[in-house]
Amino acid sequence: MGDNHHSFGVIPPRLTVVNYLKTHSPLRPSIAEHPERNVICVQLTQNIVLKQLSKPALAELQSQLVIHDCGKGDCLVRQGDHDMAQCFILDGILKRVVSNADAKEMILRFAAERDVETSYAAWRLRTPVPYSIIAVTKARVAKLPMPQWVAFMDGHAELKAAFEYQVMSLIASGKTVGKIALELFLSVKTVSTYRAHILRKLNLKNNAELTRFVIEKDFL
Repeated sequence: MGDNHHSFGVIPPRLTVVNYLKTHSPLRPSIAEHPERNVICVQLTQNIVLKQLSKPALAELQSQLVIHDCGKGDCLVRQGDHDMAQCFILDGILKRVVSNADAKEMILRFAAERDVETSYAAWRLRTPVPYSIIAVTKARVAKLPMPQWVAFMDGHAELKAAFEYQVMSLIASGKTVGKIALELFLSVKTVSTYRAHILRKLNLKNNAELTRFVIEKDFL
């Protein structure tokens, strides 16, 4: 391997200039304080996960969120940190990236409005965040600390169902279990268990039936 021991293989390296401190200012408005709060509230109801919530539950969550208006290159979560957050994307595009010791970068996924970004698995495993979450464009994100998100999610079973649907959509889109595991930062065994659980729960026999179900329910 020689000098290439930090390489990511065939994926071309990229270097991103990250504005970390800017996005970690303590002066972030709550939704109630934001001048565009009405628009933000509507956008949250359209989020891929939060659209599952009842109005009272969503109102409860909204009271805990702060709004980040990010510039290109701003970092919402930094690789290696224990300070983790849950992000709901309202506008713009974020990317999940891993950097090595030579500052070379591998992009794991992109996420846009109505999607989420999270370091939930790392928080559960009590490990540092294995990737950074960075704004590719100007972006608006509703954000809260991971402990608050976990406490909220543990009290609302419908959120766990929404996560299962997210995994289901990835499976139905033709991605391998290994690719899904990478994108969601889960083990292959965990994703396989989710898939088997979903098939049993929905009384489906295979991925072909799962794909039809996803299309009919408009989860893709």
